[in-house]
Amino acid sequence: LRVSSEIVRQQDGFFEYGIEELKPLNLKTVAEAIDMHESTVSRVTSNKYISTTRGVFELKFFFTASIGSIGGGDAYSAESVRFKIRKMIEDEALDAVLSDDRIVKILRDDGVDIARRTVAKYRESMDIPSSVQRRRRKAEASL
Repeated sequence: LRVSSEIVRQQDGFFEYGIEELKPLNLKTVAEAIDMHESTVSRVTSNKYISTTRGVFELKFFFTASIGSIGGGDAYSAESVRFKIRKMIEDEALDAVLSDDRIVKILRDDGVDIARRTVAKYRESMDIPSSVQRRRRKAEASL
């Protein structure tokens, strides 16, 4: 209960606004906040789920890597960056397919310090084809 309460407290933005507001979080942060050992927090969160208004999530979902920000602002969670990439690709126009380089530029303009290779890795992990493949598919679909 203490672990899940602390996760909810730390990730309040996610519960209120959605995945875009998921913050970077690690076991150590939660463990220190509730005065437990990291291994205890890890064991407690393994194979445990939480039912929320946004759906059912494994507690491990809330522990996400950090991606730096440009200008020293708050870091971004890797999961929220993946969400942004997926959203950009879903919203791209038929005649304006976004390359990984273009996605990097958009994210950097939003303050996310990310490399092109990281964008490619995230895109591939979400089973999203490359810009060339997406352009071909959209061209074939429009025929």
